[in-house]
Amino acid sequence: MSAPKLSELKSRAQLLKPAIKLGKAGASPELLVELGKLLDLHGLVKLRFEGFKEERKTLSKELAEKTGATLVQQVGHTAVYFRARTSSG
Repeated sequence: MSAPKLSELKSRAQLLKPAIKLGKAGASPELLVELGKLLDLHGLVKLRFEGFKEERKTLSKELAEKTGATLVQQVGHTAVYFRARTSSG
């Protein structure tokens, strides 16, 4: 992803509220499905780590891989993901 595009996504992400929270259930299949749905719908999604805070750096990269998304940024207890929306759907 180009630097200008990444910068634009980071700017847009500042205005977002976390759309999904990762709690004590962790990166469950249900969380992955929900994150995937949100990415399909919005393209840019902010996730908040309510649990697993020590593992958040590893988990944020893992979630990006499993959903086919790009990890735009991870600051504190939040991570921002982007996946280009498909035109069919």
